[in-house]
Amino acid sequence: MTTTVLVVDDEASIRQMLCDYLRVDGFEVVGVADGKSALEHLARSPVDSVLLDLSMPGMTGLEVLAEIRSTHITTVIVVTARGDEADKILGLGLGADDYVTKPFSPREVAARIRAVLRRGSTTIAVTDSAHEHLRFGAIDIDVEGHVVHVDGQMVELTAREFEVLLMLARSPGRVLTRRVLLERVWGIDFYGDERIVDVHIRNLRKTLADDANDPKLIATVRGVGYKFVGHQ
Repeated sequence: MTTTVLVVDDEASIRQMLCDYLRVDGFEVVGVADGKSALEHLARSPVDSVLLDLSMPGMTGLEVLAEIRSTHITTVIVVTARGDEADKILGLGLGADDYVTKPFSPREVAARIRAVLRRGSTTIAVTDSAHEHLRFGAIDIDVEGHVVHVDGQMVELTAREFEVLLMLARSPGRVLTRRVLLERVWGIDFYGDERIVDVHIRNLRKTLADDANDPKLIATVRGVGYKFVGHQ
């Protein structure tokens, strides 16, 4: 089955170069110049992956990313020309699967697209094969349904946040390093910064109302990683 990629970049030369290379590399590609056009295309025709430039006039890449994550299920790789670490971390916190910094090679971009798609396939396979229901105080994790409730109210988690929580909850009391969490949730071929784990832990704590200074669910083991401290 052909993999479809949506390339979103306001620079026509870069957009065309990426589209041409990815087509030769076997992808089906659609290129658009702005965020509004990207969202309109996704509403008409879902894609497997989005390559999203962060620095665009009008609707910014981060705004587009937030909209995609609220309404669509697809992998997203953000692209930044600024090399700004804050942009990268913010993009990952909003649910991007990976990032690349301009200048880049089209070959690297193609490899990253394939890598995030492989990681997505692995995650789905693990989830579909699980038939567990985990409860820790007010927290209820429906593994098969991919749903988390806090005090009976469903909370919104990204797919990666859910997988990080699930990895920790399945091994209560055991310290999991950032590298272990990266390999098991993002895959051993993940190219990005290990701090993506910290971003997801921070988001989880915020969503689950877990105080980092007095954790009831996820504790930090300084210099090592994280462990789940909730009790069933």
